[in-house]
Amino acid sequence: MSKENNKNIKLRNLSPFMQAFNELPHTIPLLPLANAVIIPDAELPLNIFEPRYLNLIKDSLKKDRLVGMIQPKNRSSKPDLYAVGCAARINKYEETNDGRLEVSLIGLCRFEIKEHLPTVRGYDLIVPDWSKFESDYLQHSSIDNVTKLRFINSLRSHFTKNKMEVNWQVLEKLTPDKLFHSIFYLLELSDEEKQLLIEIDTLDERLKAFIAMFEEKGKVCFIPNSFS
Repeated sequence: MSKENNKNIKLRNLSPFMQAFNELPHTIPLLPLANAVIIPDAELPLNIFEPRYLNLIKDSLKKDRLVGMIQPKNRSSKPDLYAVGCAARINKYEETNDGRLEVSLIGLCRFEIKEHLPTVRGYDLIVPDWSKFESDYLQHSSIDNVTKLRFINSLRSHFTKNKMEVNWQVLEKLTPDKLFHSIFYLLELSDEEKQLLIEIDTLDERLKAFIAMFEEKGKVCFIPNSFS
């Protein structure tokens, strides 16, 4: 973003603890998990128990609290990875008596992998390329009423079909971006479908793609208890 255009640009509201674009680190630890995906502003809870990923979280907590989430393309021991992932910040965690870490992540900015680095801690360390994703810091454009109505109706039809009760008066008062970001990790979508949503640049287009997936394939998602 050039200085000349800064006056006309509105940045999305971030926690004061979240890194600005020019503060993003030169390296991040990589956590490749199928279907455990995140986008900017979305939430993702993780249950960490593998020793290498416990090391990853502990090391991240000592530094900038950032974790690079990315999807593997298959379930092999050394799978190829999708081209685009998303860095997320650990905003809270809890230690359990059986040695696990229950972690909550908030999506910050997408990345591509520029380079893999050697590590002795068991997990992958990468040099991320942030250059294509500065737009992740822009404020979301408002969603038109037609798109919002299609979004709500798509959810309503699937909840009705599956005899799930929700408080629609509460749901309809939420802004589409808050609702979408809160339920993203719970959506019953394939790895490929979630990856498509990750790689779309704007909330408006991402939401329209999501609606199309639901309308065409009859997918089901689950609203957290806080929305009921």
